[in-house]
Amino acid sequence: MKIIHCADLHLDSKLTTNLSKSQTKERRMELLQTFERMVRYASKNNIKAIIIAGDMFDTKNVSATARNSVYNAIEKNRDIDFYYLRGNHDVNNFLSSLEVIPNNLKLFDSNWCSYIINQETNNNIIITGIELNADNSNSISNSLVLDTDKFNIVVLHGQDSAYEAKDKTEHINIGAFKNKGIDYLALGHIHTYRQQELDSRGVYCYSGCLEGRGFDETGECGFVVLDIDEKKKTYESSFIPFAFRTLHEKNIDLTGCMTSAEMAEKITLALDKENYSSKSLIKLILKGSIDIASEKNLTYLEKQFDNNYYFIKIYDETTLFVDYNSYALDESLKGEFVRTVNAADHLDEATKAEIIRYGIQALSGEEIE
Repeated sequence: MKIIHCADLHLDSKLTTNLSKSQTKERRMELLQTFERMVRYASKNNIKAIIIAGDMFDTKNVSATARNSVYNAIEKNRDIDFYYLRGNHDVNNFLSSLEVIPNNLKLFDSNWCSYIINQETNNNIIITGIELNADNSNSISNSLVLDTDKFNIVVLHGQDSAYEAKDKTEHINIGAFKNKGIDYLALGHIHTYRQQELDSRGVYCYSGCLEGRGFDETGECGFVVLDIDEKKKTYESSFIPFAFRTLHEKNIDLTGCMTSAEMAEKITLALDKENYSSKSLIKLILKGSIDIASEKNLTYLEKQFDNNYYFIKIYDETTLFVDYNSYALDESLKGEFVRTVNAADHLDEATKAEIIRYGIQALSGEEIE
């Protein structure tokens, strides 16, 4: 039997931090369409269950489009069971807006709840889950009782932790779930894929988010497919990259560059090596030490690449280098200015470099950035 484990869809996210108004609307629809594509993938690949381990939505004000699209995807695929455990971003407005909850939409609450998958033909796979709150968060491991003769999938939404956190209900003490008879602990809340050993029997896994929304969610995003042998109670798991767009963060060392054109060449070489898709969202971080007399125009650099990708943003973390020896005998106003700033003992080197850079730009009649 095949099962999808996904989490952190965050449908209807605001997405206003970096994107334009039109891009925000487009990305919001793309998040929703990726969920629909995942359901179609499940239908085409004989997947019988989809576990949504929290944060299907991002806001309490779920749009009619998102609400209707999710409902339609569930209701039209009656041969797939959807196991929806709400996370810290989910509220009850999606469920409360439904006149009838489809039979294939299985829900959890603040007490442990278990479902047998395909009860008519098999009773070896059981999905058990609980939604965390302030009252139950410190006792959930003690109250979990599983049939160790079954293949047990446990669903939770929260941050894995090595201790009990009394002040935050979304923390999960992973160690407390060892030797409980868990084969696969399906988790949500962390937005990158990660699977680790739980104990000698099972693993715990964060599927990550379906689509990256910000540059704290770079790299491949998608879901996990479990292929379970019901009789042997063994399985294989595969991470399936599935996002329509991918976010990337790239450091570029500009040491030695003296002009914006040279910097653009270095950036081009670095991006060509990565071969990012034109659909990507890119964050470039400029690094290295550049001469104070160098010409660096960030607007120019962004314009060089903004038509190559869906979105690109450049962050400047370069440091300035001043070759004071080259100005030691310079009798011009520029040389006198550099020597005067260098003699100011109350300034640190970084501040001196900034002042000198702005001064040289002003004396040269350049636009100061």
